[in-house]
Amino acid sequence: MSAEAPPPAVSFWQSVRQSLRGEEHDYTALPLNRAVVLLAVPMVLEMVMESLFAVADVYWVSHLGKGAVAVVGLTESIMTLIYAVAMGISIAATAIVSRRIGEKEPELAAQAAGQIILLGVLVSAAIGMVLGYFAPEILRLMGAEEEIVVLGSNFARMMLGGNATVFLIFLINAIFRGAGDAVIAMRTLWLANALNIVLGPCFIFGWGPFPELGVTGAAVATNIGRGTGVLYQLWHLAGHHSRVKVHWGHFRPVREVIGGVLGKSGSGIVQLLISTTSWVGLFKILALFGSAALAGYTIAIRIVIFALMPAWGLASAGATLVGQNLGAKKPERAEQAVKIAVKFDVIALCLIGLVFVLLAHPLIRLFTHEPEVVAYGTQALWILSLAFPMYAAGMCYESAFNGSGDTWTPVWLNFFCLWLGQIPIAWVLSKSLGFGPMGIFIAVPAANSLLALASWLLFKRGRWKSQNV
Repeated sequence: MSAEAPPPAVSFWQSVRQSLRGEEHDYTALPLNRAVVLLAVPMVLEMVMESLFAVADVYWVSHLGKGAVAVVGLTESIMTLIYAVAMGISIAATAIVSRRIGEKEPELAAQAAGQIILLGVLVSAAIGMVLGYFAPEILRLMGAEEEIVVLGSNFARMMLGGNATVFLIFLINAIFRGAGDAVIAMRTLWLANALNIVLGPCFIFGWGPFPELGVTGAAVATNIGRGTGVLYQLWHLAGHHSRVKVHWGHFRPVREVIGGVLGKSGSGIVQLLISTTSWVGLFKILALFGSAALAGYTIAIRIVIFALMPAWGLASAGATLVGQNLGAKKPERAEQAVKIAVKFDVIALCLIGLVFVLLAHPLIRLFTHEPEVVAYGTQALWILSLAFPMYAAGMCYESAFNGSGDTWTPVWLNFFCLWLGQIPIAWVLSKSLGFGPMGIFIAVPAANSLLALASWLLFKRGRWKSQNV
């Protein structure tokens, strides 16, 4: 009796085409390189569109002057606190849903998804009411000059008060990723951000029948685009092409499930709050040096995000594979998946970082011609790009911890490396040693390099493999 022939090998490009078709796969059984490609391609493309939006948004706003760019930068630094809460719950969503899918329990995955969305609606509404009302005072607390407060209050009110659109789009996409439905998550952000990119200049400059709203128009376009994305997500969750099918009964509060979500979300939120409040701290210090430094750094960081967001997509693929393979009782396979993700991410960001170092000045000049803003932006982009390989490794290892349900390890990593590292370094270099804004720029790659090294050491210890979710 002849042995059964092995299945034919699948080429890289065949895997790419399959990943974009959104076919259902068992990621706990596929060859790992193929599994990484199938998940990573739509996740990276999802983040590419998010990156394009970030760059397009600041490009159009930069035409309104450095004051408008400073408004966006200050408001975004506060929005990062909202992102921290949303992404903290998203960490729990990916870990729990991926574990249930790996255990072959789709009904429990759907129940968890319903509770997660319910929690997201309640939290985002509460945050929106408070921060939207106090938006001008928040800008003043951030050190904004009074003319910046007057210019940006409506923009800040709309972004902070309407945070539910971005909150839910993050949260529901995390559910899709955990289930392995990366294509739906990709299509959601492509739809939302394509609308955002098209509508942005229309509302900012009053093109055609649209009102001219200035910097506030950017916020209007953002909420319309992301709100449309949320409706698209809910349509899929209602039973159209999603592995997780959520029905009205899944939104009925279940104490045990909500307790489990809150348990994982709490440490995830703390983790992201530490990370994002460190960015708020940097903006607070940077505001001491005027709006030109703020505008230059805002442009530079948007360009950096353009590179890092796709890299987060690859790291997220690793997190999904960790969760599903731990659910299938295959911890060594989960570890190997992370190593593959780290290798691909480091290579990609090495190349992009080199381009940014060599072309920092012309890249900044695409967004502004104000000499002082160009000078600060060029300096910031050059310095931030030097540590791109370390950013890649750090985000992959932290995503692996989160995918396993070990959300406390990144909490301590972020606390020691970012709060006890990045903020003091930025203050000492910029103020005590007189480096000015350059000291703040240097603090970012220094702290993140330390974070990557510590993450690698803890990953090698392997305690994350024994986490229960």
